[in-house]
Amino acid sequence: MAQRQNFATKPLANSKSIVGGVGYKYRFTVLTDGLLRYEYADDSVFEDRASTFAINRALPVPKFRLVESGADLEIITDKFHLRYDKTKFSARGFSVQCRGNITTWHSTWRYGDQSKGLGGTARTLDEANGRIPVGPGIISRQGLVSLDDSDTMLFTEDGWVSGRMPGERVDGYMFAYGHDYRGAISAFYTVSGKQPLLPRWALGNWWSRYYKYTADEYLALMDRFKEEKIPLSVGVLDMDWHLVDDERVKKSGSSGWTGWTWERKLFPDPKAFLGELHDRDLKVTLNLHPADGVYSYEEEYGAMAEAMGKDKKDDHPIAFDIVDKKFNDAYFDILLRRREEEGVDFWWVDWQQGQHSRIPGVDPLWMLNHFHFLDNLRGGTRPLTFSRYAGPGSHRYPVGFSGDTVVSWESLDFQPEFTATSSNIGYAWWSHDIGGHFMGYRDDELAARWVQLGVFSPILRLHSSNNPWNSKEPWKFSQESRSAMNEALRLRNRLIPYTYSMNVISAKEGQPLIEPMYYRYPDHDGAYRVPNQFFFGFQLIVMPMTTPRDRVTQRARTRAWLPPRRCVDIFSGVVHDGDCEKWLYRRLDEYAVLAHEGAIVPLDAADAPGNGGKNPSTLEVKVVVGADGAFKMYEDNGHGNGVANVDWAVTPLTFIQSRGVLALGPVSGPASFLPHTRSWTVTFPAFTAVSHVHVSTAADITTTDAGTTVTLTAVPIATQVTIHLGANPQLAVTDAARHIFRVVDDAQMEFEPKKLIWAVVTGEAPLGVKVSQLATMGLDERLLGAIMEFLCADSRPVVREREEDGSGKEQGGGGRDGGGGKEEGGAKDEAEVKESTGGYINLKLPMA
Repeated sequence: MAQRQNFATKPLANSKSIVGGVGYKYRFTVLTDGLLRYEYADDSVFEDRASTFAINRALPVPKFRLVESGADLEIITDKFHLRYDKTKFSARGFSVQCRGNITTWHSTWRYGDQSKGLGGTARTLDEANGRIPVGPGIISRQGLVSLDDSDTMLFTEDGWVSGRMPGERVDGYMFAYGHDYRGAISAFYTVSGKQPLLPRWALGNWWSRYYKYTADEYLALMDRFKEEKIPLSVGVLDMDWHLVDDERVKKSGSSGWTGWTWERKLFPDPKAFLGELHDRDLKVTLNLHPADGVYSYEEEYGAMAEAMGKDKKDDHPIAFDIVDKKFNDAYFDILLRRREEEGVDFWWVDWQQGQHSRIPGVDPLWMLNHFHFLDNLRGGTRPLTFSRYAGPGSHRYPVGFSGDTVVSWESLDFQPEFTATSSNIGYAWWSHDIGGHFMGYRDDELAARWVQLGVFSPILRLHSSNNPWNSKEPWKFSQESRSAMNEALRLRNRLIPYTYSMNVISAKEGQPLIEPMYYRYPDHDGAYRVPNQFFFGFQLIVMPMTTPRDRVTQRARTRAWLPPRRCVDIFSGVVHDGDCEKWLYRRLDEYAVLAHEGAIVPLDAADAPGNGGKNPSTLEVKVVVGADGAFKMYEDNGHGNGVANVDWAVTPLTFIQSRGVLALGPVSGPASFLPHTRSWTVTFPAFTAVSHVHVSTAADITTTDAGTTVTLTAVPIATQVTIHLGANPQLAVTDAARHIFRVVDDAQMEFEPKKLIWAVVTGEAPLGVKVSQLATMGLDERLLGAIMEFLCADSRPVVREREEDGSGKEQGGGGRDGGGGKEEGGAKDEAEVKESTGGYINLKLPMA
């Protein structure tokens, strides 16, 4: 139990931050200049223990002004203005105004108001078939949101839990950060605890299915994935790992959903089976439905009975009672520990039995999440649990299991928004049933699109029911969908250098992996009109395809809002103007992922990485020219259970736009676990001016219409390599006709109109005339939209540069959205770009 009691909290606020309290029925605590705790208690007794939401109130005293005049009390900070009449909280007597001219009249909250926030998340998506209501988050366009903490569970000083004191009490938190949404989330994590650091392997592909596998069948399936060159990191075993249909279960009256003993008919040697999975570089989690307790047929029944002080000869079931300290200890130290000693790495806690326990106000799900996570810290491992969301503060216990969704387009269409708004309550590590769980229908396009979304989800876990016709092995789908799913699953593992680094940054700096567009652009209305669109880390913008393709274009479409920075499609190299709304169209083998100028994205260069998400020996880096950029790639040896006690190997990747110089490395920090040399493939999407490219070491340089690639082999990790592109490099102007040709070629329509379309597209008329001509041709609306995406993508004039071989290359001009800044001259040799920092380029650039 000692390990599970080791939960550090600092719940006592600085007394100088408090107004009221002892001797009063009200107490206000100014935690930050934008975060206020407000309490009311008839007996003047206030709560100082940590709650499930608030575990750290010991913060520096912010600057605030207290104004009192008789019965009137005001608290004023740079971000809010509180007014209170010193009576029982009411709409008339207690209000908070958000300062900063957020809105004309909606930025005042009165006690009892339901905050009009931008949404949070929900406990589960069980049986959801599309949109469901979500709970509140802590950000709002009106600038302030109230979070009610009055009824949550409390943590005691000895590491145990408690309900709230009886009586009429109010305990709330007011977030008044205006449109500084990231500031609000940062304050949330400051009070509620930061996100933990996930193990690297958790960011690979998970295989899960509710199915009665034998050990041999499961191992053969894992081997088939390897043959298909589809990497996995986690093998999930649903409930049939334990006794379900055994005669002893039936005679006992148990439902069979709860179980602790291996089904030996399926898994005759569990330890050997788990060892085989580990040999394949897979971690293993088993499903638990713990609610039915422990029956006499379980292998650990005798030990459990003894621990609980019961006579094992009575054969009475031992009730599940997670709020009983003896049972809590026995649950972990007997029931679960035996399985962990055999090789189970972590547990999938599938609690579905409500929010009540013997202690009023104590939710069993909170107990399971909290103590499972702490127990998994045992031995200094990096902890992980897998369970449902229990309320604000649940982000401390990743990963979240969102429940059993219906297989439908409606479910897919809601999932990106649901994931993005979850960040509004700090919950950033959802694991959804990718592909949906049950009911619904077979649709191969739907399955492929769901897996593609999974690539850009916090966790990618394939899952399905025990229906024999419902499974997610890619080879069971049409060739088109199979190919799309295979490529998506490989890309997921290739992205681990990026996603793991973002995982580290999230844990260090308190920023979610997935952010709604309005986090960075709160004053742009367009950012609020694309709820399915999101930032995936700092560098990528994802526009998911969540509706079926149409018959004519053979493409799905999604509505997109492009922020006021020029962006590049990382797959096609198409350049898009910023600050506009448009429809994006994609074939099934395509997805809409854009990167802004200055973006740097590291990937594993292997076409098909191996299992386990290991540190790669070869790397690819995508670099979008047009603005300064910086990215720190984090790697480690897997040791250490949190950011504070991990020895990082950090590889800086920096780009100076004015000089056109990219610097790779060198690695800093302990790096003995990394290869001594690495090969690099550096891709510059939509950059084609290859005559200007010079590299500080031997390299192969190739160019296509989509961009330029520089290949470096056997580069020592302790050295820095620089790639010079010439001063102020620009993205090439998109050749719209080349992309439109494919759209027209794919179109399921008569041939003759295609000739007319092509004549307009390739004609010399101004863009406005071309748009007018196409709009009056009576084309299918989707086809016209797909053409317009490329025709109107890049508005820059073409500037032709004469290459050394006499050929002309189209390069983009600077312009309003160029992002290139002034030309300061090219960097002609390595010495010109080295700084006084040991000979290495040392840039201090913002990560966002």
